[in-house]
Amino acid sequence: MTRDQIKDLVLDIIADIDDEADFETLVSDQPLRDQLDLDSMDFLDIVMELRKRHQLQIPEEDYPQLASLDSCVNYLEPLLKDA
Repeated sequence: MTRDQIKDLVLDIIADIDDEADFETLVSDQPLRDQLDLDSMDFLDIVMELRKRHQLQIPEEDYPQLASLDSCVNYLEPLLKDA
């Protein structure tokens, strides 16, 4: 999976969770939770959807690495390289 595909995957999951999410002004290196007003349950839904769609086990201690869109891509890229 390419970096752009991973970015699209994350945005698609967020759109499924929050149909009012506005990606127009999204800054990829800023925290997603702040920009999209995601709460902790929304964040867990993102992690669970990654698990469901791609069988990824993301340990809780790695959650901070999923803070921004860029950091999500950086974290997920090696895990999804063969997807």
